[in-house]
Amino acid sequence: MKLELVPYLPALAGGLLIGLLAAMLILLNGRIAGISGLVAGLARPAGERRLADAAFLLGLVLGPPAFALLSGRWPEMRIEAGLPLLAAAGFLVGFGTRLGSGCTSGHGVCGLARLSPRSLVAVLVFLGTGMLTVAATRVPSGARPASWRRSPPASSSGSASPRPACSIRRACAASSTWGAG
Repeated sequence: MKLELVPYLPALAGGLLIGLLAAMLILLNGRIAGISGLVAGLARPAGERRLADAAFLLGLVLGPPAFALLSGRWPEMRIEAGLPLLAAAGFLVGFGTRLGSGCTSGHGVCGLARLSPRSLVAVLVFLGTGMLTVAATRVPSGARPASWRRSPPASSSGSASPRPACSIRRACAASSTWGAG
């Protein structure tokens, strides 16, 4: 099997840039590129550190317009959740960030690079909670990944049945949800 790298190049370039900029921030300023800490820094009294925090965050906000300017198109995004769910998720992420003394950028990018045991525990909790959340919200609703789906059973006439066979673990779903994902 030949590995196609072309679709992964933008993600690879983005990851390299994040690592490079995180390394530059710690080497040049002695600061960890934890976004939650930088945002909290905006509440500090005016000064050189607050200006540096604002400049770094402004660079994050200007990333998508810079991409659009250079590539001629906006980055592709698909958000299926409504505003109330997004607001609740944002609140929970903010609460967890304060509770865990940092976010994925501070613990995941910088903390793991510094071999911090606390950051390793934090990242494992982030990932585990994310996996549990997906399992609790997506899988029971029938929105299974394509690799989990079964082909519909063939009917006696040889054509595919519009409904799945019932299983012990799940009630039969309506034909409109069969294969949703």
